[in-house]
Amino acid sequence: MVEESNGTRYKRSRAAFMQAKASIPGGVNSPVRAFRAVGGDPVYFSRGEGPYVWDIDGNRYVDYMLSWGPLIAGHAHPRVVAAVQEQAAKGTSFGAPTLIETELAEAIKAIFPSMDLVRMVNSGTEATMSALRLARAYTGRSKIVKFEGCYHGHADSFLIRAGSGVATLSLPDSPGVPGDLAALTLTIPYNDVDALRLLFQEHGEDIAGVIVEAVAGNMGMVVPDHGYLQAVREITSAYDAVLIFDEVMTGFRVHLGGAQALFGITPDLTTLGKVIGGGLPVGAYGGRKEIMELVAPLGPVYQAGTLSGNPLAMAAGLETLRLIQEEGVYEGFTKKGQALTSAFQSFAKKRGIPVQTTQLGSMFGAFFASVPVRDYETAKKADAERYRKYFHAMLEAGVYLAPSQLESSFLSLAHDDEVIAFTIQAMEKAFQQLN
Repeated sequence: MVEESNGTRYKRSRAAFMQAKASIPGGVNSPVRAFRAVGGDPVYFSRGEGPYVWDIDGNRYVDYMLSWGPLIAGHAHPRVVAAVQEQAAKGTSFGAPTLIETELAEAIKAIFPSMDLVRMVNSGTEATMSALRLARAYTGRSKIVKFEGCYHGHADSFLIRAGSGVATLSLPDSPGVPGDLAALTLTIPYNDVDALRLLFQEHGEDIAGVIVEAVAGNMGMVVPDHGYLQAVREITSAYDAVLIFDEVMTGFRVHLGGAQALFGITPDLTTLGKVIGGGLPVGAYGGRKEIMELVAPLGPVYQAGTLSGNPLAMAAGLETLRLIQEEGVYEGFTKKGQALTSAFQSFAKKRGIPVQTTQLGSMFGAFFASVPVRDYETAKKADAERYRKYFHAMLEAGVYLAPSQLESSFLSLAHDDEVIAFTIQAMEKAFQQLN
């Protein structure tokens, strides 16, 4: 374990973290990286290749975090690297239109038919906050509905009962968010249709839209109950509210066409990120033509970005989308994801340890919990201490997982059968250390 090892396994990572804390708040540029949920000091990486990452002390790990989801092709995939290198030689950014922006937008539209028009931005947070502004402009209403434990980035309107790093740090609301603005965000439990229906009965005329992680990935991986998303669609349609699917994480992950294709739901707006940049910073939002035509310069809703649609990110994303559309990709993801979650369940059963698992496409999740996790409250009751021990045991065995139980895990094209077998062996050893 990083926090307990007296050897030199993590010596350079430990020193690097100490140095970083003198210049960067908490030593990290995104809170969950600080290992607060699992204890110890973070591991510093120096390079990645395929399914593997190496830390600055020379230790190699099978990576199931994959930069929090973007690297669906694996680290430094040769075709993605070549696409970026070719574009970088021509120029990294112009602040002017390029052909490749349209090419990626057309590729996204072909996979997500609900997106008539697409606007490129630089992050998932930028995509979600832009979609929110657009929903308010389209409806002329001010209130937004989000679900407890769902994380949509760090824009002010979203840091109310959020998941992910906010939950890890026990910050249900963030200082600096004005109370008047927070009051415009209505929160209810995920997977609770009755709560949503009652909320609309009380506030329906003031609700601009509902934003939801169709498959929650920021309170751990939590799947929607049967019929839940259909009910959300029906209720929002009845009140002429905009339904926003946040597919920044689930887009291309749970299914090529995202959660909306998997569950057969057509949202009004969709936000994307992660995979469409192939590892480079990118986001996008899009949807129905009559809504998207309100975005400047066509309409009055202003949103801009110097690096939006930059050719490096477009090149990486476009090549990544080509890779994952090849034959057999998603069948392979399902087979490998099921092998991992089945092994996790089996080892836990042998030890008498209650666990819950979820898996769709190239995403999977695991909780040390005795009851199914279906919302934020049940996610918070999962055994964090047992996960801490499991995380460090896997780290020592050469497997890198998310440093929080309230996060999802990911597969890439590079995770072959040999890598899966290695992971299962590490898993068995890790469970032998749990009580």
